[in-house]
Amino acid sequence: MAFRRLLRGTVPWDQLEGVARAVLERYDEPSGRVVFLDADNWLSTPFVVSDRWFVKVITEQNSLVHALLTTGRNLGAFSSGTEGFFEHFGTPAQMADHELDATERMRELGVNAPEPIEAFEYEGMGVLVFEYLRDFQTLDESSTETIDRHAETVFDYLHRMHEAGLAHGDFRCENVLVADGAVYFIDATSVREDAIDDARAYDLACALGALEPLIGARRVVHAAAQYYSADELLGAEEFLDFVNLRPDHDFDAAAIRGAVEQRAN
Repeated sequence: MAFRRLLRGTVPWDQLEGVARAVLERYDEPSGRVVFLDADNWLSTPFVVSDRWFVKVITEQNSLVHALLTTGRNLGAFSSGTEGFFEHFGTPAQMADHELDATERMRELGVNAPEPIEAFEYEGMGVLVFEYLRDFQTLDESSTETIDRHAETVFDYLHRMHEAGLAHGDFRCENVLVADGAVYFIDATSVREDAIDDARAYDLACALGALEPLIGARRVVHAAAQYYSADELLGAEEFLDFVNLRPDHDFDAAAIRGAVEQRAN
C-alpha cells in the first residue's frame, strides 16, 4: 500500500478542498461533508461529497503512472505474441473525459455502472463525478454464493461490451461492485480500436482469471460459455500467462485451460 501511495502521490489539501468546493458550487450546495476513501488505486485520489457524489481527482503524476502502466502492459502483450493494444491519454483531463465517455457507453448497452455526472478540469487536474453507491462490496469481498450467483452476469456484461466493439481493458474483481443485489462495472480503460479482437480476448482471460480462485475453473468456464463460443474461450487462453503476471491476478491457469479444452471438446 505504501508503494502505491508513493506512485499515486499526494494531492495538496488546499487543491482537494478546492475541488470539493467546486463540486458543491456546481450543484448549488452551500456546504457538504467530504469523506476520503483509502482506495487501493494508482490512478486517482477518490473522495465522497455529502454521501451523494463520488469524486476522482486525476493529477499529472497519475497520468504519468498510467503511461508507465500502459507501456508495461503493451510489452506484456508483445510477449504473448500480439501487438500492444492499450492506449494512454496525454493529460489528466483527457483521462477523465475518456472514463466518463466509457461509462456512458456501458450504460447505453445495459451494463450497470454508477451514473456518470460530469468531468471537468480544475487547476490542471482532471475531475470525475459519479453517483455514489452506498453499502457496496467489491466482487472478491462478496460471499461465494453471491459471486456464483453473479458470475454469468459478469460475462453477460463483458459480452455486451465486446459485441458493441468495446473492451474494458482493466477487468479485475476490484472493478466489479455489488450493491443492492446488482453488479456494477467501474474503471474501464482505453484500448486501440484497431486491436479490439485481442483486447476482448484479454478481457475474457482477465475475467476467467479473476473468478477462478473464487468459484473454481469449471464453474467460471461454464459461466463464460453461456455468452462466448469455444473458439473465443480458446483465444482467451493465449493471454492467461500474461494476465497471471499482473500483481492483482493470481489463479490456476492450467485448471482454466483444462476446463476450456474440456468444454471445447
